Amino acid sequence: MDEKPRRKTILMCPPDHFGVAYVINPWMEGQTARTDPTEARKQWLGLKALIEPLAEIAVMAPQPALPDLVFTANAGFPIGRQVVVSRFRCPERRGEEPFFRAFFTERGFDLIDPPDELHFEGAGDALHDAARDLIWVGHGFRSHEDIAPFLEARFAKRAISLALADPRFYHLDTCLCPLPDGYLMYFAGAFDAASRARIEAIVPEGKRICVEAADAETFCCNAVALDRKVILNQASHALQERLREAGLTPALTPLSQFIKAGGAAKCLTLELQ
Repeated sequence: MDEKPRRKTILMCPPDHFGVAYVINPWMEGQTARTDPTEARKQWLGLKALIEPLAEIAVMAPQPALPDLVFTANAGFPIGRQVVVSRFRCPERRGEEPFFRAFFTERGFDLIDPPDELHFEGAGDALHDAARDLIWVGHGFRSHEDIAPFLEARFAKRAISLALADPRFYHLDTCLCPLPDGYLMYFAGAFDAASRARIEAIVPEGKRICVEAADAETFCCNAVALDRKVILNQASHALQERLREAGLTPALTPLSQFIKAGGAAKCLTLELQ
């Protein structure tokens, strides 16, 4: 009798201390102290409820004075039992590092530090494309360009370096999302010309889901893909239909409070295994 596939584990952190307390990306402009804690919790629980039937959820404790700890995608980049831990570029987020390290240590991961002086913001800028067994790696605003060859050598997987060109899409996971069956959802306008060409050379046209700016600006690419479900904040009817044509099921859940800080579904989660 065939064994059932092992359920993935997703790391999340409750938004007890979430808010916009500083400005480190364009989405935060004008949003300081303008989040609604009650609505943020409701939205976070809505995302969690969609994930729970599809994966185990590991919850780490929120911490005072660390409003962005809720964005667990930036904890590090794990493959198997190894994790390259984050070294944040922005001083405002560096206080998160010991809490993420403690979580990984308690879970039995082998912690790997990025090379000295290289900033790296975890699965915000490194995305494993399981269908191709490669790593898409973004750089330009938060993570250093040299992190791609480091990840390639460390994990013995091809790492594709992509230069981010639009400050609104400051992390790779805000503008690119690997999907099942080799599909790739992305916003071409977030990348420089060389990076767009690199994507097109690797991903066949029929597998590319290139979204319009209006969809990208609602963080459609900041999605969580589990089984054949794609969980995201919002998507146009056209994009939803394109996902269905690919054999995928879009599941929309409002995350407007977190977009004020520059994150949505993917930013609020980290796939551990």
